[in-house]
Amino acid sequence: MTLRLYDTAARDVREFAPLHAGQASVYLCGATVQGVPHIGHVRSGIAFDILRRWLLHSGLDVLFVRNVTDIDDKILTKAADADRPWWEWAATHERAFSSAYDALGVLPPSAEPRATGFITQMVEYMERLISRGHAYASDGDVYFDVRSLPEYGALSGHRLDDVHQGESAGTGKRDDRDFTLWKAAKPGEPSWPTPWGPGRPGWHLECSAMATSLLGGEFDIHCGGMDLIFPHHENEIAQSHGAGDGFAQYWLHNGWVTMGGEKMSKSLGNVVAIPAMLQRVRPVELRYYLGSAHYRSMLEYSEGALNEAAAGYRRVESFVQRVDSRFGPVVVGEVGADFAAALDDDLGVPAALAVVHTTVRAGNTALEAGDSDTARAAASSVRAMMGVLGVDPLDERWHTADDDSQAISALDVLIRAELDRRATARANKDYATADAVRDRLAQAGVDVTDTADGAQWNLKGRN
Repeated sequence: MTLRLYDTAARDVREFAPLHAGQASVYLCGATVQGVPHIGHVRSGIAFDILRRWLLHSGLDVLFVRNVTDIDDKILTKAADADRPWWEWAATHERAFSSAYDALGVLPPSAEPRATGFITQMVEYMERLISRGHAYASDGDVYFDVRSLPEYGALSGHRLDDVHQGESAGTGKRDDRDFTLWKAAKPGEPSWPTPWGPGRPGWHLECSAMATSLLGGEFDIHCGGMDLIFPHHENEIAQSHGAGDGFAQYWLHNGWVTMGGEKMSKSLGNVVAIPAMLQRVRPVELRYYLGSAHYRSMLEYSEGALNEAAAGYRRVESFVQRVDSRFGPVVVGEVGADFAAALDDDLGVPAALAVVHTTVRAGNTALEAGDSDTARAAASSVRAMMGVLGVDPLDERWHTADDDSQAISALDVLIRAELDRRATARANKDYATADAVRDRLAQAGVDVTDTADGAQWNLKGRN
């Protein structure tokens, strides 16, 4: 493997060396299914789907686990406010997340555990922690003693004196900085039996139990949003190391989707739900946009940025479809060396996309010159590279029953001939002919925009 990844725990880029030859094990903190997913929610799904696809492309067998948090304070509160059973509320929004992931071409996980399905494992985990002196029970609650683990705070860089868990002190806590593993039952809330009384799990305990149950006490990569570094992932490490598990060898965190410089969140009201987004652009275009920035960077959402990304994708799509239309089926080829180097460098998608667009420009030049072999080779490579990113233009998953991409591709051949005629006229300073071509296209409902990559066209009123 030549892949290098930025490990949050090491605060550096490290060479990826899987624990078991030929296999990579990955755990992604999935959705807390409290509401309809927005683009901030699914960014991690897309970012680490690209990681998974690149690991697969590199020849590894990938065990990919993405959990569902289906019991949580917010779920209980929102379900109660809506006068609906908590389990029905969670199941409804779990389906919404699954639909969003599927619409955006995210590969289904190897396993998708729900927190409520691992209560037994959580109880066993707490027993291990108590027996090793890292946890204690009090009035039906169970807490983790953060002072018992000298390394606590290493992931996030928090000093113990500055730790605030973001939860109530609890009447039985020995120290305000301790965090809750198990919450004693309250009237009207769901509960499960334990040796310390009925109750429900704390959020942090859920992931440690699910990850180690499915991937073992030690696994390769743990992923999630950067907002989870503290307290969630810090507490996962504390629990797991306290229980004697090596846990994750690499920690990867993706940046937020922001709007107006603020993290996209329901509490701030600055969210754009997936169903609304898919009224503006096609699913493949939305996926391309959300996956186009480096996974560790912030992605500032704007309508202009979305439309620019969609137009960039359509330029790639148009080239591949034109080659397919003129010269027959385009097979999936090999990724370029520069593309591979970019992804090997901590999943450098922006640099990888630059290689894609350079290949497209060269392919368009060959296409216009009638060089079918060069054009076909370029299109095959583009398919391979875009496939790794999950947005291969010829992948059947992006074609619906009412898809008119073939008609658009045929129309592109005719319009390109007109645009070539216009370009020749402009080069010869025959501006009357050039303007006549543009006017004729405008009358036919075709908008023409001159760009650094040459003239681009679009049907009026169409994304």
